[in-house]
Amino acid sequence: MKLYVIGIGPGGADQMTPRARQAIEHSDIIAGYTTYIDLVRPLIGDKEILQTPMKKEIDRCKLARDAALTGKTVSMICSGDAGVYGMAGLMYEVCEQHPDMDIEVIPGITAACGGAAVLGAPLIHDFAVISLSDLLTPWEKIQKRLDFAAQADFCICLYNPSSHKRADYLQKACDILLKSKSTETPCGTVRNIGRDGECGEIYTLAQLRDTKVDMFTTVFIGNSQTRVINGKLVTPRGYENK
Repeated sequence: MKLYVIGIGPGGADQMTPRARQAIEHSDIIAGYTTYIDLVRPLIGDKEILQTPMKKEIDRCKLARDAALTGKTVSMICSGDAGVYGMAGLMYEVCEQHPDMDIEVIPGITAACGGAAVLGAPLIHDFAVISLSDLLTPWEKIQKRLDFAAQADFCICLYNPSSHKRADYLQKACDILLKSKSTETPCGTVRNIGRDGECGEIYTLAQLRDTKVDMFTTVFIGNSQTRVINGKLVTPRGYENK
């Protein structure tokens, strides 16, 4: 009973780890969200596929679990890292009554790391990663996390910054951050990280507030030390002050 939970990275085949590729190759069945299945389809070949649409995460994990219980080797794939807004935690939950299940989590490049590399080096010092999606987390709790992270002068990486139903959530988030951060705080966005059409842009926090983004965008907000160096977003760690 072998069950891999694999982070495939941002989506580009060149950013998937060899370990992830090997696990997919050694699996009998590949499970995942339809869009992620499409990203790795060339690696799947004629293997059996278990796929579900968005918002069917529990069903997807149960399908993978039940297939593994038959003795098959199953890979559950996730974009980015399986343990950062991925399926690793849920998979452990749905397998709680099956302690003999051999679950192996294989890490991948999450959007925070992939996007930071595009912009320069904004996450060199302490940072917080916060999702603006209130599908699973109440907006009131997200607001509190944004407020406290800003007060603590963290660099902040925002996942899921906007959608059709949450078109103004980035604006709301920036309004909260502006209570503690300067309007001139350097920020950046990266869209389609590691995929065709990858694009990074740098803004001030005031400019970011009025910027339109979507679910394919990751947002980076600097701390009080972050600056732009030769067109790149950089947060000094403080070596020059030692």
